[in-house]
Amino acid sequence: MKNLTFINHKFDLLHSVRQWLESIEIDNPKLAQFLCKIIPAHCPFERKIKFVNRTIVFIPPLCKLNPFYEQIVSLRFKCLLYLADE
Repeated sequence: MKNLTFINHKFDLLHSVRQWLESIEIDNPKLAQFLCKIIPAHCPFERKIKFVNRTIVFIPPLCKLNPFYEQIVSLRFKCLLYLADE
């Protein structure tokens, strides 16, 4: 019973952080530029290791394992839209 309470509390915390990330309003060009610089456009962990033009190992994008991936990508998109409008 104690484990279920811990798990429910953990999911509530994740949900509240997701809501907070989604509710961020971009109204400052310096903030928008800063966020666009620190949030990558594509997953930096995805790699193809090649030897003599043959792919030996492919490391898939691990960013999708991040529980806040969708919210962070949408925050970067909001910043780009704000900068395009300004």
